[in-house]
Amino acid sequence: MKAELRIKNHPILEFKKEKILKFKFEEKDYEGYEGETIAVALHASGVKVLGRSEVKNRPRGFYCAIGNCSSCLMIVNGEPNVRTCVVQLEEGMKIERQEGKGELLWKL
Repeated sequence: MKAELRIKNHPILEFKKEKILKFKFEEKDYEGYEGETIAVALHASGVKVLGRSEVKNRPRGFYCAIGNCSSCLMIVNGEPNVRTCVVQLEEGMKIERQEGKGELLWKL
């Protein structure tokens, strides 16, 4: 795990780094901490580009961290349009970059 990319000390916030979770991003193995969001775990692992803008194909990264923008939309466990900045990491997740708006999945 690339610990050097994580915040180690903060004057106000406390970051608990207890249980390590394993997940896959585009078929490659990664690790993150329980309690982190998907976007935080990817960013800390060196993944800076989460997707690309639909019109100009510009790289999109971790931006608002509160679920308001669409910069972090990814495919998680086969489900498109997941706001990875607010969804917590879980053991064994499979995460992929999303092209464009993603496909809608209809559940009956």
